[in-house]
Amino acid sequence: MSPKDDIQLLRINYLRGPNIWTYRPTLEVWLDLGDLEDFPSNLIPGLADRLLSLLPALEEHHCGVGERGGFLQRLREGTWAGHVLEHVVIELLNLAGMPTGFGQTRSTSQHGVYRMVFRARDEQVARAALAEGHRLLTAAIRNQPFDVSESVTRVREQVDDCYLGPSTACIVAAATDRGIPHIRLNGGNLVQIGHGAQQRRIWTAETEFTSAIAEGIARDKDLTKSLLQSCGVPVPEGQPVDSPEAAWEAAQDIGLPVVVKPSDGNHGRGVSLELSRREDVEAAFHVAEPEGSEVMVERFIRGHEHRVLVVGGQVVAAARGEMITVTGDGTQTVAQLIDSQLNSDPRRGAEEEFPLDVIVLDTDPKLQLELQRQNLKGDSVPASGRVVIIQRNGNLGVDCTDQVHPEVAYIAVLAARVVGLDIAGIDMVCEDIGKPLQAQGGAIVEVNAGPGLLMHLKPAVGSPRPVGKAIIDHLFAEEETGRIPLVGVAGTQGTEITARLAAWLIHLSGKRVGLACRDGLFLDSRRVDAAPSASWEPAHRLLINRSMQAAVIETGAEGILRDGLAYDRCMVGVVTDFDGCETLAEFDITEREQLKKVMRTQIDVVLAEGVGVLNGDIAEVAELAPLCDGQVIFYARNLEAPAVVAHRAAQGRAVLVNAKGQVVLATGTAEVLLTSIDRLTQQHDKAGSAGDNLTSPILAAVAAAWALDISPDLIAAGLKTFELELPATRSAAVAAA
Repeated sequence: MSPKDDIQLLRINYLRGPNIWTYRPTLEVWLDLGDLEDFPSNLIPGLADRLLSLLPALEEHHCGVGERGGFLQRLREGTWAGHVLEHVVIELLNLAGMPTGFGQTRSTSQHGVYRMVFRARDEQVARAALAEGHRLLTAAIRNQPFDVSESVTRVREQVDDCYLGPSTACIVAAATDRGIPHIRLNGGNLVQIGHGAQQRRIWTAETEFTSAIAEGIARDKDLTKSLLQSCGVPVPEGQPVDSPEAAWEAAQDIGLPVVVKPSDGNHGRGVSLELSRREDVEAAFHVAEPEGSEVMVERFIRGHEHRVLVVGGQVVAAARGEMITVTGDGTQTVAQLIDSQLNSDPRRGAEEEFPLDVIVLDTDPKLQLELQRQNLKGDSVPASGRVVIIQRNGNLGVDCTDQVHPEVAYIAVLAARVVGLDIAGIDMVCEDIGKPLQAQGGAIVEVNAGPGLLMHLKPAVGSPRPVGKAIIDHLFAEEETGRIPLVGVAGTQGTEITARLAAWLIHLSGKRVGLACRDGLFLDSRRVDAAPSASWEPAHRLLINRSMQAAVIETGAEGILRDGLAYDRCMVGVVTDFDGCETLAEFDITEREQLKKVMRTQIDVVLAEGVGVLNGDIAEVAELAPLCDGQVIFYARNLEAPAVVAHRAAQGRAVLVNAKGQVVLATGTAEVLLTSIDRLTQQHDKAGSAGDNLTSPILAAVAAAWALDISPDLIAAGLKTFELELPATRSAAVAAA
């Protein structure tokens, strides 16, 4: 086989929302296999063995066979290169720490051209994995050497740069478990939980309820202590100092031993403990000074450092730190002992996902000072059996949530409340967290805003704690979903009219409603953008708008194919028709049956408590009803449409129009008559079109309003007051804008 034979990546498209493949974001890649179309994997000598040697875990992939080794079986029996690339990319993502199990590869109408998709939580990470997977597979096909570790490192670098930090990710995961949607608002950890007016925002472990004043207080350790002390919370005596000499004087006044630390530092940087000698105190001043605006000297509290996490007035987790030591063997230096006895622990790492930090002696003056106090340096060789203290309070890696005494929990909650934080990390020192602080001389030494959660998610010892769930439960009451009423409209026949009338009816119900449709972007009946807005970006703008109490979003087939839906689920999903396949050739859609798979996406995302609204006049559309997780309302001009008759016979709901032009809300055999739609259809007639073309869009909008429990009287009033914007008027409005 010629070394020029290669898989060409024709098109790469990131589907940001629910799509024809899955509910979740995916990367869709159009591949041209070229000559490889005639060479499935079993016809490329040694390919299966080479791939397995590069990626041994491919043996775990189930593939369509449905069991371990399924993909390997397909590989040996013969499968095409696009399918192989799918599994290679998925495995690289797994190795890089962003596991995914979803992928599909399907042929197109063009010879040798395939569409391959895989789950993609982040576009840049997915693109990096695709590029590395493409290189790896090409090398395997050509029997060339390939460094898998370098590829995994490059993908992992993208994961580290692009993906949410572990604290934020656990909160988002807890929201997902409760069915609450989320939207990432920047490249970091600012995340919106929920939609529109029901949203809450988090930034790591800070929420929109976290007071800026409280944050400022927490940063000022001296102010925090004075406020806590005034409310009866035990704190160590201390005072700020401005020089090494002043630090020693303060230490003598307070009483030795003491702690020297920055007044507004964090993560333990610059903190030196249990100092009794003048030279140690003065040296500690120089260690603390660069880490904060001023230096504090405090009474040393004997015991272990503890971190108690308070969320919404409740203690939800606690962790204990312990003294870290190494034991000399008479041959290794202190630096070597740190590497062999501490840094070799697989729980230690530089990245956020590791529960314990790597200890780097050369760049940590606090550690060097600790060794100096023991008359040691990094290159010193301790005698065999000598215990050397490396950190007096190490990483907070031991879960002790179940041991927290009720009085300790009360004091921690009080401290958070005094500072004003809804989420706080309370640092306290005591011998035993299972006993009241006062009884053992313990004290609270710091109150931290935006506390890290990893110590509770991945403790080195003990059970993980559901801190993400606690934060979500703090942000949303048990009955809250974070969702606003959302109507999705998909199709081509008058869908902009359906969307606009539905938005008008919701507006009359008293809600501020956003509308994104072919006629533009509207906020509470005001057009803010005249450009056609039946696409992902305008819809997304509605969902992040905090003033929106409801939304109506029109999405055509092209939008679903190019971007996916802008929302994960909806309360009402409307499908009007399967027309327009003649405009979708670039997506390899040429027949109505293919378009059915695209348009069903709108019904697939209807919530279980929601409603699918389907055109009962079109049998193919009506056939989507069993796919809806919620109820179904049919609308039809034909009272005798088979789908409608059968649905009513089963006590289903339908929106119809009778011979007098009156809208009928039917539930089984029961009927409620609304107003006539003649006024609206006559407006349409004046524009030179048949009024019948408007009937179906009106009925669809009425069905959507009924699905949202808007009363029949209000719907009737809305039909009487809605001003239909005719095509010529819309064109003029767009031109003027």
